[in-house]
Parts: sequence; structure tokens; C-alpha cells
Amino acid sequence: METLETIKTRRSVRAYKPDMPAKELIDKVIEAGIWAPTGMGQQSPIIVAVTNKELRDELSQMNAEFFGRPGTDPFYGAPVVLIVLADKSMPTYVHDGSLVMGTMMLAAHDLGLSSCWIHRAKEEFESERGKEILKQLGVEGDYEGIGHCILGYAADDAAPVAKPRKENWVYWAE
Repeated sequence: METLETIKTRRSVRAYKPDMPAKELIDKVIEAGIWAPTGMGQQSPIIVAVTNKELRDELSQMNAEFFGRPGTDPFYGAPVVLIVLADKSMPTYVHDGSLVMGTMMLAAHDLGLSSCWIHRAKEEFESERGKEILKQLGVEGDYEGIGHCILGYAADDAAPVAKPRKENWVYWAE
């Protein structure tokens, strides 16, 4: 797929089939993320790849509670959650993590997967349980949650249509 076409046709999907994507596809999405640009090339973000259903469901419930909607699934049934965190000691950490998120979502679309950026990773991993999860995974350092890139296959009726682009998007200074 051409890059511009991938950018134009990618949409956030909010309903997923339970089917787990092949590990090779997940690995390719992660690979794209680790090649995203970062401030001064310092590579401040890390990615926590969650395919374990129990942990995925626990994170979903934590997220739902921070969202004020306990009992719902803010991950929309997606079986994969790629959590991007970034080292707070870097002045560009939020931007770096955001570029990782965007790059992974574009790569997912290019590979035939659906994705969506889910917020509240910051709150999750500032909580005691979130810190405990990171420690159990061997993550050390002062990281802030940037976002969750949920992945999977869109439910049959979940493909949203792009909104028209707004006017006055670009101002030229020639």
C-alpha cells in the first residue's frame, strides 16, 4: 500500500472480533513503532505488548474505572494491547510516544489490522497496580503511559467512514 493511501484510509475502529492476529503481524507493528522518530534520537518510549487475556482484561477494567465507566470494555474487544510508555527524563517524551503510537496505527492498517488509540495509560501506570505490573514485567525507570494501541480485526460492521477534511487547514507563507 502506498504511504499516503495508508494515511488517508486508516480509521480508528471501536469494535473487534476476538480473533488473535498472528504474532508475526504484531511483531511488524511493534517494529514500525520502534523505528518512529524520537527527539534527538534518544528513543525514550518503550512498548509493552499484551496478548495475555487475563492481563488485557485487568487493564481494560482499570481503564474503564479511570474513564468513569466501570464494567465496560474501553478496548472494544480488541485482543491485543500495545502500551506505549516514555521516559519522563526526556523533554520530548510525550511527543516521542505519540509518534510511536501513530506509526504503529499506520503500520497496523497497512498490514490489514485495525487499531485505535485508547487514552488513560498515564493514569493506569501512575496507580499502584500499574507500577506493580511494570515491575513484574521487569520495566525499570520513570515512565509515563502515553497510550494504548489496541489491535485486532474489525468486527464486520465496525469500519468507520472518514469525515471530510476541514477548510482552512493549511496557511502558506510564501
